[in-house]
Amino acid sequence: MHRVTLTQYLIEQQRNHGRVSPELRLLIEIIARACKAISHAVSKGPLTGIGDVVGTQNVQGEAQKKLDVIANEVLVEANEWGGQLAAMVSEEMDAPYQIPNRYPKGEFLLLMDPLDGSSNLDVNISVGTIFSVLRCPDGVTEPDEKAFMQPGNKQVAAGFAVYGAATILVLTVGNGVVGFTLDRELGSFILTQERILIPAETQEFAINASNARNWEPPVRRYIDECLAGRTGPRGKDFNMRWVASMVADVYRILSRGGIFMYPRDAKHKDGRLRLMYEANPMSFIVEQAGGAATNGRERILDIQPQKLHQRVGVVLGSRNEVERVARYHAEN
Repeated sequence: MHRVTLTQYLIEQQRNHGRVSPELRLLIEIIARACKAISHAVSKGPLTGIGDVVGTQNVQGEAQKKLDVIANEVLVEANEWGGQLAAMVSEEMDAPYQIPNRYPKGEFLLLMDPLDGSSNLDVNISVGTIFSVLRCPDGVTEPDEKAFMQPGNKQVAAGFAVYGAATILVLTVGNGVVGFTLDRELGSFILTQERILIPAETQEFAINASNARNWEPPVRRYIDECLAGRTGPRGKDFNMRWVASMVADVYRILSRGGIFMYPRDAKHKDGRLRLMYEANPMSFIVEQAGGAATNGRERILDIQPQKLHQRVGVVLGSRNEVERVARYHAEN
C-alpha cells in the first residue's frame, strides 16, 4: 500500500494547486520535525519531570511547566535559522522573537502555542502544539507587534499536533483539512485522513460547566436546551465532553462532530483563549473542514487584532450548532 508522507502531500499541493511555495513547504516540515521532538519529550512523562512547575510565569501570568519552556525552545531553535521566517511569536514570549542577524530572513511570520493544555501533563491527558502562519507585510524588515496585527482570514497555513496515544498532525493550507499520524519507526508523518469534514449536525457539546454561574444569557440558554434532552426544545439527547485541552477537544470535533465553547463571561470579560495563536488557527482549520467559528457576535477570522496576546470568546464546531449560538447572541 502506497503511503503518502507530509512532504509528498505538500509537494502535491505545490504542483497541482499552487497552494504551497517551496519556502512554505520547508517551514511546515520544520514545524513538523519540532513537533516530533516535543512528542518524544511528552512520551517520557514523569521520568523527566516535564510536568514540574519551573517557578516562572508566561506573559499571561500562567505558571510555566518545564515542558512549556522546552517546547518553546525546540520550536524557536528549529525555526530561527532556516530562512523562511521574518519573526515569530509565542504564548511563552512577551514580544516578537526577531531572527538573529546571522541567519537569513524569509517572508513568513509564525505564531504558536508550543504546548496547549500543559496543565494536563500531571494526569497523562493529551496535550498539543498549535501554529499559525501569516505573510510578513511588504517592506517590513524588522517585524514588530504591528506586523502581526492581521485578521485570521489572512492566514496562509495553520495546524496543530496532538500528543496522545498516537501523535496526530492536523493541517490546512487553505485547501481543506488533512490529518497525519506519526510513524515512530520511520520517523515520518503519514497521511491518514485525506479530507476531514465536520458534520453539520451534532449531539455533543464541550464546555467548562464550572463557569455556568458566569455565563451570559445566550450561552446559558443554549446549554440549558442541550441538557433538557429529548423532552426539551431540541428534541434530542446531548452528551457533554470537556478535556480542558483545546487540541484534544477540537480534534474530537474534527473526528466526529460537536461544538466547543469557551465563551466570554462575567469572569473572563474578553474571553479566555488567545486570538492570534489559539482561536485563529483553530477557526481556520474548523472552517476549512466545513464548520464555523464565532465569538458569539462575529466570525473569529474577521476580528482585527489589537494586541499580540489578545483574548477572545470562542464557539466553534458543527456549523448548525455554532450558528444557533450566534443567533441566540443576536436575539439577546
